[in-house]
Amino acid sequence: MVEILSSSSSSRAEQSRAAGAMSLPFRKELEKYKNINEDEILSKLSEDELKQLEHVLDDLDPENALLPAGFRQKDQTTKAATGPFDRERLLSYLEKQALEHKDREDFVPFTGEKKGKIFIPKEKPVETRTEEKVTLDPELEEALASASDTELYDLAAVLGVHNMVNNPKFDEAGARGKDGKGIVRNVVKGEKVKPIFEEPPNPTNVEASLQRIKANDPSLTEINLNNIKNIPIPTLKEFAKALETNTHVKTFSLAATRSNDPVAIAFADMLKVNKTLKSLNVESNFITGTGILALIDALKKNESLTEIKIDNQRQQLGTAVEMEIAKMLEENSRILKFGYQFTKQGPRTRVAAAITKNNDLVRKKRVEGERQ
Repeated sequence: MVEILSSSSSSRAEQSRAAGAMSLPFRKELEKYKNINEDEILSKLSEDELKQLEHVLDDLDPENALLPAGFRQKDQTTKAATGPFDRERLLSYLEKQALEHKDREDFVPFTGEKKGKIFIPKEKPVETRTEEKVTLDPELEEALASASDTELYDLAAVLGVHNMVNNPKFDEAGARGKDGKGIVRNVVKGEKVKPIFEEPPNPTNVEASLQRIKANDPSLTEINLNNIKNIPIPTLKEFAKALETNTHVKTFSLAATRSNDPVAIAFADMLKVNKTLKSLNVESNFITGTGILALIDALKKNESLTEIKIDNQRQQLGTAVEMEIAKMLEENSRILKFGYQFTKQGPRTRVAAAITKNNDLVRKKRVEGERQ
């Protein structure tokens, strides 16, 4: 009976794992075990036969992934439990066992003998310079020995020995002669250090200037907002909007004011309608190629601006923007000064030729006007 049950269990396990690999004749032989009632067979087994069956199943299928880990193999521990788990006690026991265990002997015993050569760094030779002995003519030695302090100071001034100026004993107020009497005048004069002060802040009143531009004040012809870094972007846009209708401001500078592309686009829109402004400076700002292209496109329609400065932006403009600048200057004969350091040779050469041509045209018109 045990053999029948074991055969049945093994056949089911084999069918579940390798059913596709079985040959057809062998599969027909297993059909007779298909309808076996396993519960009925197990109920007829004795206790010894069940234990034997357990050992047989362990041997037949010890790695069945469908069974829980505790049922894949019988419990082989026959020793009784000694108590609950104590981690500290276990660690102390393992440490004690490790200390009592004798270390294996080295195949090559350590004797302390040093083998090989000890590295000794090479000492670099110290360069020693021998002082050259200067021999003077007897007449010069006699003249120097009999010279007074004042004459020696004059000679030092002629030879350019100016380091004596900072020496307190050669100070004009404290220097004395060889005999300790009288003040020796020193002809070597030291220049006073000229302090270099920081550039004073820009005194321009931003709000007042904006209101004067909006009012089209005829006495206001130049606006300088350079280095005023706390001007809000909307305020700078208001300046551009106010300049659209202003007919008196000829120079406008906002260098180092942290202006960006929206500000540049606002001034580009202003240049399309303004007919008075002559000079615009937007150097040292955060304007990218987009803002510069807007200004360049506006200059194609502007007929009054003669000078514009766009150099020293936070990002490089790139070759495409420089080519557009060169193309605009070749078409615009009114720009006489263009402040930008080109990075490519091609646009630089074209712009230089265009600026030269524009200045020549102005010079020719001036000469013709003088003749008339």
